[in-house]
Amino acid sequence: MTVPDVTVVIAVYNTMPYLTACLDSLVRQTIGPARMEVVAVDDGSTDGGGELLDAYAARHPGLFQVVHQANSGGPAAPTNRGLALARGRYVLFLGADDWLGDEALARMVAAADDWGSDILIPKQVGVNGRLVPQGIFDVTAASVGFEDSALAWALADTKLFRLDLVRRHNLARKEELKVYSDQPFTLAACLRARRISVLADYDHYFLVLREDRGNVTQRAGALDRVRGVAAVQWVAAELAAPGGQLDAIRARHFGWEVPQLLQEGLLALDAGLREQVCDGVGELVRQFGAREVYHRLAVPDRVRLELAATGRYEELRELIAYEAEHGPPPVVTEDGADGVRRRYAAYQVFRDGASGLADELFLLGEERAETPAEPEAPGPAGLRPGGEAGPPPPNRVQRLWRGAVPVRVRRRLRGHPVWRRLADAVAADGRNGGRR
Repeated sequence: MTVPDVTVVIAVYNTMPYLTACLDSLVRQTIGPARMEVVAVDDGSTDGGGELLDAYAARHPGLFQVVHQANSGGPAAPTNRGLALARGRYVLFLGADDWLGDEALARMVAAADDWGSDILIPKQVGVNGRLVPQGIFDVTAASVGFEDSALAWALADTKLFRLDLVRRHNLARKEELKVYSDQPFTLAACLRARRISVLADYDHYFLVLREDRGNVTQRAGALDRVRGVAAVQWVAAELAAPGGQLDAIRARHFGWEVPQLLQEGLLALDAGLREQVCDGVGELVRQFGAREVYHRLAVPDRVRLELAATGRYEELRELIAYEAEHGPPPVVTEDGADGVRRRYAAYQVFRDGASGLADELFLLGEERAETPAEPEAPGPAGLRPGGEAGPPPPNRVQRLWRGAVPVRVRRRLRGHPVWRRLADAVAADGRNGGRR
């Protein structure tokens, strides 16, 4: 039996009507049915998708192989089953709600053969507002790595893999993962590949955001996401080279997936689940060296991560609530004795004696203090630069008070009228420059 050039594996579960466009795009491939095969695994669909697969297989004999199985609860098991049946020299994983450009397979196979690629990343575009990081597609490149490209941001399995690489290293998805099961697989393949290439000269792969937001990654729960990130980081810890390669992978997940768990949606969870999520994030930070890449993360992200890592969940909750209501915190600018002007995000926990968080966590930027600092504090009536309303930054007396008195004590004092009058007087004193 002739070995096809490429096997397309599709895991299918309730993706109608998007599945029709997916299958039509495969029928239209210019590489031709003699050089390709499609293995579609129906994971217990109840929307007619299984019957549609059977109809396409009957209409295009030899092109489609259809497998039906009981629902497994996620995409990993049907994908593994399809991979086990693949016969092509290369394998491409295609989402059942996504589709390919007509020339996609022909272009990918030709480029991978020319370059000797173990993995080839085809140009991908989002449909219906689907977010697809584009950094990796800046240029076509015969060889890329984690340190010289945006490869760390391209860990979905929407790629062409040399099947020999997959079989030689016994790579498969972790079926216990409800989300991100493709990332540990893809990362392990990338870290073992001899050559990874990018083909950016054609729109090969169209990723669709479903109108009902029913994509697997959209439905995943917070704890599922924590487990998925942990699985990726275990692969990185085992296989990635220390230094630039490992740091690129850490920075991607601790600068994107993990901080998303510590946004306003966290406040909507019940208290027990919220604490589990914070515990999980804190363990990720401590176990996988997130602090080593804090300098590569945005200030709001690293402050949130550190509050979770140190178990300061109440302060974390208040920080999230503050930003949801007021936006970014005010900025404090200071000229240091070393002649460097530094700008800090003045969150309530900034220089709070109880939190013990280092100033570096809040550092927005620094420069030589050659000229007097331009005030970045709010203007009249509590306006931030640009006219946006917001609270003023803490003055010197307030910062000293925060550094000396634990935050929980200050919270209790806020409810007393005498304290409230004193606090207002201190704030007014700061606004008047210390003049009565």
